Amino acid sequence: MTISIPSGDTPGTRLATRLAFFIAGFGTACWAPLVPYVKTRLGVDEAGLGLLLLCLGVGSVLTMPAAGALSGRIGARAVVLAGSLGLAVTLPLLAVAPTSAAIAIVLFTFGASIGAVDVGANVHAVEVQEAAGIPLMSNFHGLYSVGGLIGAAGMTGALSAGLAPSVAALAAAFILALAIVVASPRLLRTRAEDHTPLFVRPRGIVLLIGLLAFVMFLTEGAMLDWGAVFLTENKDFPASQAGIGYALFAGAMTIGRFTGDRFTRLVGARNMLLIGAALATIGLLKIILLPAPLSLIGFLFVGLGAANIVPLLFTQAGRQKVMPAGLAIAAMSMFGYAGVLLGPALVGFIGKAFGLSVAFGMLAAMVTVVAACSRRATQPV
Repeated sequence: MTISIPSGDTPGTRLATRLAFFIAGFGTACWAPLVPYVKTRLGVDEAGLGLLLLCLGVGSVLTMPAAGALSGRIGARAVVLAGSLGLAVTLPLLAVAPTSAAIAIVLFTFGASIGAVDVGANVHAVEVQEAAGIPLMSNFHGLYSVGGLIGAAGMTGALSAGLAPSVAALAAAFILALAIVVASPRLLRTRAEDHTPLFVRPRGIVLLIGLLAFVMFLTEGAMLDWGAVFLTENKDFPASQAGIGYALFAGAMTIGRFTGDRFTRLVGARNMLLIGAALATIGLLKIILLPAPLSLIGFLFVGLGAANIVPLLFTQAGRQKVMPAGLAIAAMSMFGYAGVLLGPALVGFIGKAFGLSVAFGMLAAMVTVVAACSRRATQPV
């Protein structure tokens, strides 16, 4: 348990929380356009690149429990700042590391930094939201989406303009450094209790929240990795237009997160979770069943529906009393990242065996479970 000093809800602490989420989204997105350059520089094939990319996910997942424990012992501020500095330092190194071994080490560290910022930002957000007494989490998560859009577009634009990857990465690191400088004095300074455990096995409501997070992260990952493939193979979209689906999904999710807190105040967390899961389920069914181009409506529904589910789950993880909030948020983050890591392979396996329509139908069935658990997941514990 942490005790905020002083009141946790001020314009400054809200800005710092938004910047923490922006840093996580921006830093992660800046890496994606660098991947082809790394592949070419190292001369690795797809299998070799896949193994290297796995280092990023492993670094994130292994760091999250420690980040949760440290957030409880020394406060979220230190965790956010350490992770953010790690991103700013390692991002330029990804553009210049000369060997596969070096890239593997840097990717692991980069992933660990992402994991730390992710957990620390959510713990900090819960503290600020609890101090405010009103829903704020969806808005905070919206800045992750904004950071991702700016990072991906900015890095792609810089590289397309002929800027060397090392220079583009340094420019991105400079933006991260500016965000850190602005956020640092505004992040909550907290006093932690020494008896906060280093690890608690997820159980009860935390286990349920983690499993629901797994489903939603898996679904979001499927939209990214398989949405365009589905449109080309099942709806006869030309490859040049297949990215429209994910663009609609991402845009709807961003809008949903910036409006979600208002609707949560109006209808309550349980109804918001239920409505969101229902919209996402309907959207997946529309993607499967409607002919092109009407199936694109389904991507809008999935984006709007999924937008506020994960922020609501993080809120519940921070409020439950079964285990320390930092460790609960870390556990939920681990389940979510497991969905991101395993999701593409799971969808691909089922798609190969039974077709992508069946795989997307499986996702729809899994999201209905989120709707069915909405009451239990939002009950005070």
